[in-house]
Amino acid sequence: MIRYGEEQAMRMKAMVAAGAIVAVAAAGCGGGAKTHSGGSSHTSGGRPSGQGAGATPVPTESNPPGDIPDNTAYVAFRPSTGLYEVKVPEGWARTVVPTGTSFTDKLNTVRAEVVPAVSAPTAQSARTTEAAKIGAAKMAVVKADTVRRTGGTAIRLVYRFDSAPNPVTGKVVRNEAERYEFFKSGHEAVLTLSGPVGADNVDPWKTISDSFRWLK
Repeated sequence: MIRYGEEQAMRMKAMVAAGAIVAVAAAGCGGGAKTHSGGSSHTSGGRPSGQGAGATPVPTESNPPGDIPDNTAYVAFRPSTGLYEVKVPEGWARTVVPTGTSFTDKLNTVRAEVVPAVSAPTAQSARTTEAAKIGAAKMAVVKADTVRRTGGTAIRLVYRFDSAPNPVTGKVVRNEAERYEFFKSGHEAVLTLSGPVGADNVDPWKTISDSFRWLK
């Protein structure tokens, strides 16, 4: 028979043993959590935030070669003869040519000139006679037609040609030109707009060709 005092002692030992088991289990859980946290911290430090393996760099925006910017300003140009006026892009390099004036920026050119003419040009004369006089390298006529512009009716000749080789790189650019011929009283005003094939210059060329008007 177990005495009352011995029974109390046995219960106390059992409680102490149980407490020891709980303490060990708790210590084991705490150690695992600490190890896991340390591993996560190491992984985060090895790869900067926002630089994941699948991150895509932001592309740089740029216009295709030859595109005239949409915010280009235009200024009126009048030759010394005072025969006509036409708007040209502001800031382009200006060069005097035998029959007129040329304005250039990078790969684009606006050329305005006046030549004597016995009669008004036609789409047919532009395609044959006028095209033969241009003499551009590897020239190919795209079309010849009659168009209406603010300054009056004009014959438009569209053609492609090779540029002169770049003096530094030797590179040759395939260009496209729109040549507008306006006629009045024995004078033919020729407005030639050219730039690289594929450049999106439809609106600028329309703005310039629409701005032409006779002053005399």
